[in-house]
Amino acid sequence: MDIEKNETGKKWKLPSINLPRGVIIAICSLPVVLIGVFYALRSIPSVMGWVAFRVSAPIRGLLGMLSSIYPFSITEILITVAIIWVIFYSVKTIMVTARRRGKLRILARRLLPVFVAAAYIWGLFCWLWNSGYYAPGFAERHGFSPNGVAISDLAVVASLFAEKANELAPLMLRDENGHYIADRRGVFAASMDIYRNIALEFPDLGGRTYAPKSMMFSWLMSRTGYSGVYFALTGEANINTRIPAPFLPTTVAHEHSHQLGVFAEDEANFVGIAACVTSGNAVFEYSGYISGLGYLLSALHDDDPQSWIRITVSLSNEVWIDWRDNDDYWESQRRVKTGVEFLDNILTSVTQGVSDAVDAVYDSFLKSQNQTLGLKSYGACVDMLVEYFIA
Repeated sequence: MDIEKNETGKKWKLPSINLPRGVIIAICSLPVVLIGVFYALRSIPSVMGWVAFRVSAPIRGLLGMLSSIYPFSITEILITVAIIWVIFYSVKTIMVTARRRGKLRILARRLLPVFVAAAYIWGLFCWLWNSGYYAPGFAERHGFSPNGVAISDLAVVASLFAEKANELAPLMLRDENGHYIADRRGVFAASMDIYRNIALEFPDLGGRTYAPKSMMFSWLMSRTGYSGVYFALTGEANINTRIPAPFLPTTVAHEHSHQLGVFAEDEANFVGIAACVTSGNAVFEYSGYISGLGYLLSALHDDDPQSWIRITVSLSNEVWIDWRDNDDYWESQRRVKTGVEFLDNILTSVTQGVSDAVDAVYDSFLKSQNQTLGLKSYGACVDMLVEYFIA
């Protein structure tokens, strides 16, 4: 390929690299071997535990340290570049294939590097992150019971969370109408220290966390219904900064728990809430209590409606304002309003379709990685909350 001419008019060409066929086969085969070995060994918890906590943990920590040098989300940039490149490469492949003979051969040669690159990425992701789904979980490592909890205990813990939420709600910064005023920078800065107390009880949470990253495409995250994402290949905790402010600290704590090696979503919910309410920081404590209360009341609603009514009636006006603001925000993200009715309907349908598709893909991913409850696993932290706080 010609890139420029020198002063004598001669063209400089990029040097061609002719690798032996065996080397090419080895390069293409390596990710397949990595993936194959992972799937062969993933049913052995001891092996996956050793990989997750002895091998991948320090690598993910190193990646997190390196990515923390930059204030922006490397994850977001990589995904954006990848999407743009895939679109460009797909269009170019169609054009090149259409105007040349031997279309299948040309198509195969152009698609092979894409599949190899994708296989490398998936292979690395399997060993760096998915291995943790098959290792002994946080609940198992710390002796939490898998047998459920008593409804009476659930009501007791829900009452405790309601009492604490009522106590802390007036201390939060609010406007003249009682709406929570966000200090997002303050939350990000303080989040680096919130695991200090909980780590005294659970030493494996005493690792290092790195500054969370604000996402440029937070609006897109909101449209798809997600608050944050941890990406193992960069070690970053990426946060949707548009979510309602009272729930931002718990979201940050949740993503930090992934940095600390908590893999399952239900366990990350528990750990994030427990870290917040034991942090000694009132903003994080309130976020933990109001977030945990939502899980607890949802579980209580069907099994003990009388306790559910008693607790909900006891909630302060500030707590109700924060919950209504949260509900209103997420409801607003399900509809698109441009002022043109037929356009609103079309865009709303597209938005809902994309959100459902993302949920379906993520649900399938969780189930394929030994998370049998799929997206429902987000509510399974209730048992851990009750067992921890009833003690």
